Amino acid sequence: MTDHPDLSAPQRVALEYLADRHGAFSRDHVAIWDMHEPSWREYRSARWYVDRLRAEGFEVEEGTAGMPTAFRATWVSPAGAGPRLAGYAEYDAVPGQSQAPEPRRMPRPGTSRHAAGHTDPHSALGMGQLAGFLAARHAMEAHALPGTLVFFGEPAEKFCGSKPVHAAHGFYDDLDAAISFHPHSFETLTNGVFWDTTSAAYWSRLYTFECRNPETWQARGDGVVPHPHASARAPGAIDAVCMMYANSKMMKESMLPHRGSWSLNEFIPVAGQACADNIAPGYGQIQYSLRAPKLDMCEAVFEVLDRNAEHVAAMTHCTWEGRWVTRTRLGLPNHAMARAAYANFERVGPPKWDEDARAFARAAHAEIGVDALEDPFHPALERLCPPEEAEAAFRAQLPAWQMHFAADDYVEYTWHAPTVRLYVARPTLRMPAGAGRCPEWVRHAMGGVPACIDPMWSKAAQVIAATLLDLIADPAILAAAKAEFKARTGGGIGGTDWVAPLLPCDFEAPIHHRWPEWVDTPRGPEWTVT
Repeated sequence: MTDHPDLSAPQRVALEYLADRHGAFSRDHVAIWDMHEPSWREYRSARWYVDRLRAEGFEVEEGTAGMPTAFRATWVSPAGAGPRLAGYAEYDAVPGQSQAPEPRRMPRPGTSRHAAGHTDPHSALGMGQLAGFLAARHAMEAHALPGTLVFFGEPAEKFCGSKPVHAAHGFYDDLDAAISFHPHSFETLTNGVFWDTTSAAYWSRLYTFECRNPETWQARGDGVVPHPHASARAPGAIDAVCMMYANSKMMKESMLPHRGSWSLNEFIPVAGQACADNIAPGYGQIQYSLRAPKLDMCEAVFEVLDRNAEHVAAMTHCTWEGRWVTRTRLGLPNHAMARAAYANFERVGPPKWDEDARAFARAAHAEIGVDALEDPFHPALERLCPPEEAEAAFRAQLPAWQMHFAADDYVEYTWHAPTVRLYVARPTLRMPAGAGRCPEWVRHAMGGVPACIDPMWSKAAQVIAATLLDLIADPAILAAAKAEFKARTGGGIGGTDWVAPLLPCDFEAPIHHRWPEWVDTPRGPEWTVT
C-alpha cells in the first residue's frame, strides 16, 4: 500500500520503512511475547525497550515517577523541536494465562498454567506503537520535518497502574497530542476509533489487616496465666480477609442504584502469614478493583468498602489500612484526532490474514470441536468500522446517560493532550451458531504465532506513523485537535471543566506489594502463585 495516491511523500517513506523491516519487527514481537512478565515485574521487557530506543537515537529516562519498569524516551528532530507527540508501549502479561503458541490448550514449556501470559496481547500493542514511532522518525529525518517524539514505557496496565502515576507526576503536561492503540476488544469496533463513548474509570484499593496484639484478645484480669493452647485465640487476619470478602459480596447490590454497567472484582495476594497452629494469623490483604462509568459511583462503592473494612477489623481484633493502587479518570473524546487517524486507516486499508494464519485457526477449531470452515476468522476482521457506526452500536447497548464503559488507563493522556484511541482487529475465530463461545486460550495462542498476530500490530504501525506525520506536516489538523481539547476542558489543563489527576502529585506506585512474579530459589525459578 506504499504507493497509495492519498499518502504523502513522508507517509510513503514511513510505510516503506515498515515493509522493509517487517521481519525484524516480527522477531522483536516474539521476543517480548516470550518474556511474559506480569504487572510491576516487567524487568526484562522494560530493559529491552530502553536498550532499543537508545540504540535508535532516543534519550531515555528510566524508572520514571518512581516506577522501576517505566520509562520516557524522547527524540527531537534535527529540523527543530516542533510539536511534542506521544505514544507508549505496554508489556505486562496476566497471571493464570500461560499459553504456548500451539492450537491446543497447554502452558508454555517450563511453566504451569498459573504463570503469566499475554492476553490482549500487550506484546503486540507495544510493538505496533514502537514500529509506528520509529517509522515516523525515519520519515521525519528523510524529509527534514520538525517535531519531537515522546515514547513512554507504561507498566502494569492490567492494574491501570502507571499512567495515573505518570499523570500525577506531571509527565504528560507538555504534550501536544497523543496516540493510544489497542487490539480490538469489541465485536462492534474492529478497525476504527472511539468517537463519543470512551473508557470508564478504574479504581483499585488494597485493604491490609494485621493482628498486631493477639494477646489482648479476651485478656484475663484475675492473675491466672492460661496455657497458650488452652486460651481463646484472636480471630486474626485470615478471618478478616474472609469476612471482608464474604460481606462485601453480600452487599454488592446495596452499593449502587441499579443503573448502568459496572463491575467489582477482588484478589487476595496474602492471607495469614502463619502456619496452621494455634497462632493468630497476623497479616492479610484483599484488593478490590472497580470499573464504573461515573466518578461518583466509584466514590460510593469505596465508601462502603472502607466501612466494611473498619467493622471487620474490629470484629477480628485487627487493625486495617486502605491504600490506593490506582484511580483513573473517565475518557475524554477528541473528534479531530479521531478523524485524522481514521482517515489514515482508510488510506492504508484493514489488516489481511494469509493461509498460514487460517491453517492455524482451522487446527484450533478442530481442537475445540468445530467443523472446518473455509474462512475460520470472524468476518469483521478485514473491514473498516467508521466511527459513527461503532458509536451507534455502543449507544444501542447503553443507557442514554452512560458515555463510558469498560476501562483502560489510557484515559489519563486524554486530560493532558488531544488523544485518539485506535483499535485494530486481532485474530478472532468465527464460531458457528450453537457452537458456544470460543475459549480464551485460542486468542492467547494466536498472539504468539507471527502469521496470526503480525497483521494486527503491523497495520497499527502504519496508521500510527501516518497519523504522526499528518500532525507534524499539517498544522491545521493539530490546531483543530488542540482547539477541541481546550473547548472540552474549559480552557485546557486547569480549565473550568478539566479534571485533575485523582492521585496526589507525590503518589508512590504500589510496587512493593506481593504481586505475582517469578523468583529465583535454590530449587530454580518458581512462580509465586501456584
